Parts: sequence; C-alpha cells; structure tokens
Amino acid sequence: MLLRTRLCLLSLTLLAAACGRLDEVGRAPAFTPTERTNEYQAMLSPSLPATVDPGRQDEASLWAAGRQSLLGDRRAATRGDIMTVVIEIDDRAEISNSTERSREGSERMGVPQLLGIPQRLNDALPEGASTDPAVEFSSSGSSSGQGAVRRREKLTLRVAATVVEVLPNGVLRIEGSQEVRVNFEMRELIVSGYVRPADVSRQNEITYDKIAAARISYGGRGQITDVQQPRLGQQVADILLPF
Repeated sequence: MLLRTRLCLLSLTLLAAACGRLDEVGRAPAFTPTERTNEYQAMLSPSLPATVDPGRQDEASLWAAGRQSLLGDRRAATRGDIMTVVIEIDDRAEISNSTERSREGSERMGVPQLLGIPQRLNDALPEGASTDPAVEFSSSGSSSGQGAVRRREKLTLRVAATVVEVLPNGVLRIEGSQEVRVNFEMRELIVSGYVRPADVSRQNEITYDKIAAARISYGGRGQITDVQQPRLGQQVADILLPF
C-alpha cells in the first residue's frame, strides 16, 4: 500500500512537471521579471546624496562638489549603483601522470640429505611426492597506469551589475544578470560576488579576478537546450538503477 502511494505521488509530480513544460510548446522562453531581482530592489532604496548641502557650497564657484560634476567620482559606491563587470577567462591546464611497478620473488626449500631420513620418507610418500624440494614458492606481479587531463576554457563577456548591499567594512556585494533571446533560445548570464571599492577602475569597471566569492553562470534555456538534456524518466532511472 505504501509503495503504491509513493508511485502515485511520483506520477502526479512528473505529470505536473510535464504540464508545466507543455505550456512552452510553440512559444519562446519568457524573460525573468526584473521586478523580482535584488538589483531592482536595491535601486528602489535611497542612496547617499549626489551633492553636498547647497548652503555649504560657494555660489560663485564654477565647480560642483558632487559626483555629477566634471571631475566627480562616478564609480559605483552605494546601494543601487551600477558597474560593469568584465569577464575574460582564458584558462588552460594539462596534467599527465605515468606509473609502472614490477616485482618478482621465488623461494625453494628442500632436504636432500639428513641421516638417510629423506630417502626413507620418499619410499613412504605417494608416487610423485618427494622431500627434495619439500617446498617451493614463486610469485610475480606488475602494474602500470597512465592518466592525462587536458582542459581549456575561454570566455569573454561584459555585463552590468548592481550594488545590492554595502557591508559594514565597505565591501560592495554586487549582482548582475543578462538575458538575450535569439529565436526560441534564451542565453543567460549571471554574476555575483564581493568587490572592494578601491578595485573599481575610473571607467567604473571591474575584472572578474578581483571579485571575491565570484559566481559566474553562463548558460541557456529553450528548445536547443531542452533537446540536449535527458528526459526526466531517464534521469530518475540513472539515479535509482544500480546497474
């Protein structure tokens, strides 16, 4: 009874998942609503004032003291600000290992002469048995192994990220996302991590190698990606079947 109940629940779950996928038949993948992201919420919150108190400024001065002035610092520094993340990954790794081991051994022990006792024992032993040699051992073993790993990754991207939080020590937590739809395939780029304000360049850019706890995801969803993935039943079978 318990097994039947579990099978029914599994069938209902798979049916619900399938019904959700059926709604996408003949339609392009939908964009993720931006109102649900942390970036949008961060932009809604008030940030530091862009200029100082007008009463403290010299009205005769041609220069403003705020970030919007000609020489002002326009780098992202507060919650809701936007910066550009430059992702240029070109990694290559090659590892090769080779091991080989061989060993041989042999032992032999016999009693050819001992006060004539071996000769008398040989007569009493069954046909073919003898005390010379009495014991003989031999062994040999060998093993060899080889392994090689080759990996190459190259990725060049640029994405705008939003400061979603300013930590007590001044470090900025950033999150950025980008979606590009081509026909019925959606390409997604997601980046997040922690940035020191000092690492942000004057062009308001930061490279990925200066982002702590960087999380970079580049993938897609749509008809092509769906065909490349195994079916749900096959994935369940791969997990449950022991062979």
